[in-house]
Amino acid sequence: MEFTAKQIAELLGGRVEGNENAKVHTFTKIEEGKEGAIAFLSNPKYTHFLYDTEASVVLVNDSLELEKTVKATLIRVPNAYEAVARLLQLYESMKPQKAGIDPLAFIHPTAKVADDAYVGAFAYVGERTVVGKGTQIYPHAVVGDDAVIGDNCKIFSNVTIYQGCQLGNHVTIHAGTVIGADGFGFAPSESGYDKIPQIGIVKIADDVEIGANTCVDRSTMGATLIGKGTKLDNLIQVGHNVEIGENTVMAAQGGIAGSTKIGSWCMFGGQVGMAGHIHIPDKTHVGAQAGIVGTVKKEGQTIIGSPAIEAHNFMKAAAVYPKLPEIYKELSALKKEIERLSAIVEK
Repeated sequence: MEFTAKQIAELLGGRVEGNENAKVHTFTKIEEGKEGAIAFLSNPKYTHFLYDTEASVVLVNDSLELEKTVKATLIRVPNAYEAVARLLQLYESMKPQKAGIDPLAFIHPTAKVADDAYVGAFAYVGERTVVGKGTQIYPHAVVGDDAVIGDNCKIFSNVTIYQGCQLGNHVTIHAGTVIGADGFGFAPSESGYDKIPQIGIVKIADDVEIGANTCVDRSTMGATLIGKGTKLDNLIQVGHNVEIGENTVMAAQGGIAGSTKIGSWCMFGGQVGMAGHIHIPDKTHVGAQAGIVGTVKKEGQTIIGSPAIEAHNFMKAAAVYPKLPEIYKELSALKKEIERLSAIVEK
């Protein structure tokens, strides 16, 4: 399917510089541009590619100032990154959606699956489970007994959703993720560790996306909660009874210990670790590899380090760190000098 620069600009509320009839039918990176493709430029580090790209159309920010002429037709928009996201969403929505039950799938007779849902080969849908309209369950996924999956969800291959867990509408769970495995609960005893049964569930609200090979554990009692619009990357561990607010995003390899509560609109870099039973307020930004060992007191902070502290203080401390061997050497020399002078005074 082809679109002209003019049509794209009208869709995005942008303005065309160049040939408004330039046609595109695919997407490309700006550094790998080719004729008939649309690219975008939002990061200034890539600006030099703009002048040589072979892409037919490039989305750019309104604020971009050209240093020389470009071959491509430009579409100026307030935010090029946001604009290309909208285009990619439109492109994805135009793909044909799978529907129907593969004859090799197993659906328990007591399950309720919407007529236009898709269940792929070797997928399993358990007793009394509900699958909503337009939801797609890909091959080899397992949805346990009494689970509820809302409308227009995507459950990719090899996902396991344990019994009783609940998903809202427009939820995407990527391959290999496990929703509702037992939380890590064991009571020490003289003979070892006695398992504490985990009798709760996981509740995932609307518009959540969870990456591949992530684990969200069921609660000991009640529910582990993932708020509306939250996005979790690959390889994240969410412990039992954790609560994550709305529109929070977390990059890969993070770990949240049990019963921690995270607010809305928080942002976490990769490999962030959080202790259990703490609170992280709304709009907290956390740098990569931070270790959060206690409750964050103030909303809207940016923190980093382990244990995590306010980012400005961390940067000042980091600047001193490489100088510590030299500082230690100077302190040792000063100590010896003080001892020498003290000995003279005592005489």
